[in-house]
Amino acid sequence: MISAVRMFSNNFTSAQNQQRQEMINQRYNEIYSHELAHQRAGGSLAGGIVIERDANGIPTGGHVPIKMPALDKNNPEKTIKDANTVISSAMAPSDPSDQDYRVANQARSIKSQAEAYKKAHPEVGQKLDVRG
Repeated sequence: MISAVRMFSNNFTSAQNQQRQEMINQRYNEIYSHELAHQRAGGSLAGGIVIERDANGIPTGGHVPIKMPALDKNNPEKTIKDANTVISSAMAPSDPSDQDYRVANQARSIKSQAEAYKKAHPEVGQKLDVRG
């Protein structure tokens, strides 16, 4: 009888461990897929995927560092292009987080600054025709 109880207990614990591992794997895959969408859309501006875990090793979130452009007064077009890449990267997952929206909004603000600068300084970035 004791042997049967011990065997049931071991099987129950094994089933719990398997269920826990499946939950961890599912959570990891969800987070990884979300972050991979950011990374792919971010191209050369995006860094590596970071998966964050709690003290028990369970995935809790993740992030992909991205290079946020600064207004380049010598090349506002590049600033606009990079801001568009950051916006696309932030909004790439099918389920953007609040942080994703904040990053996209920050990039939109930088893009607006670059567009305003470009409009106020149309000569910036233009090639001069110096043929005589």
